[in-house]
Amino acid sequence: MKSVQFAAKFEFLDEIRDFVGTIAREGGFGDKDVYNIQLATDEAASNIIEHAYEGVSDGVLELSCGMKDDTITIILVDHGEPFDPSSIPMPDLKADLSERKIGGLGIFLMRKLMDEVRYDSHPEKNSNFLTMIKRKR
Repeated sequence: MKSVQFAAKFEFLDEIRDFVGTIAREGGFGDKDVYNIQLATDEAASNIIEHAYEGVSDGVLELSCGMKDDTITIILVDHGEPFDPSSIPMPDLKADLSERKIGGLGIFLMRKLMDEVRYDSHPEKNSNFLTMIKRKR
């Protein structure tokens, strides 16, 4: 598994997408799956930057990504505020846009685009782990 660290800033999202996209492509995923993996990772990283590191100027986002057999695993680690995405209800996609609650769409996309999304918080280590898994079809 390859690991890199990025400053938790929106301007690094292109590099984050490129990193996971290269590994997915080298692992044999097709263009559509590569795009979906990149989109899910972008949403996850954006949520970490926006929410876990809100008001923090020197946050670090650790990203590990690798292939095993026909499966890509992406692990994002942050040391910001804990946040459990499973606590967010599914958005009501049938509601009129003016009546929809703000938020939750990124988490919805991660769940739809990936086969597994898991979150673990370790307050004693001040670490949050978001693991996303996608299998080739």
